Amino acid sequence: MVNGASTRVRRSREKILAAAEQVFLHAGFLGANMDSIAEKAAVSKQTVYAHFQSKEVLFLEVIEAMTGGAARTIGENVEDRLDDRPVRDYLTAVAIDQLSVVMTPRLMQLRRMVIGETGRFPELGRSLYENGPLVSIRRVARALAHYMALGQIRDCDPFGAATQFNWMVMGAPTNAAMLLGDSAIPSRSELHAHAHEAVRIFLSAYAMPADAGAGPVVPPAAT
Repeated sequence: MVNGASTRVRRSREKILAAAEQVFLHAGFLGANMDSIAEKAAVSKQTVYAHFQSKEVLFLEVIEAMTGGAARTIGENVEDRLDDRPVRDYLTAVAIDQLSVVMTPRLMQLRRMVIGETGRFPELGRSLYENGPLVSIRRVARALAHYMALGQIRDCDPFGAATQFNWMVMGAPTNAAMLLGDSAIPSRSELHAHAHEAVRIFLSAYAMPADAGAGPVVPPAAT
């Protein structure tokens, strides 16, 4: 009985979070209300308040769930198994994974909403940064330190280099989509080409000569 009740509570909470995400992304924080969230979740408003004490609390939980979910999808919440594969291959895989997950209408809507609400909820921007770019940067920094030890990357500050790599990969496509709308989100083939070019430019500065001299990798045709 206890397990059954626990399962029902968990499912009810998940339904509310899923409904709230849709409502907040569509209407924003000010335009959303607990009645519409309860209706979309097919629960009573009292049930919503039993799980989340206020609209503010629910809003913050939705943001946390969305940003954490993106990190889990990319696999950034676990440590990579670092081996002796070429640094070019590693960085290209990371760049493509990150672009494929982040460059979606859903996460671009999330970013726009967070930027619009940072004045009211300063912790939102911090949460998005800590669960997104910072996790990515730390992941790549750990890998760069590994490749420095292997002699594939020049001596450098791994965190600083990883920061440069992150924004070389994410800066242009993210800004275009944020300012121009979802129609500016690059196609799969464009994202792949951008990832390969960002890696090529990064390695021209940071790779040891043998790796820096390798020719650009031609991205596979998108299917």
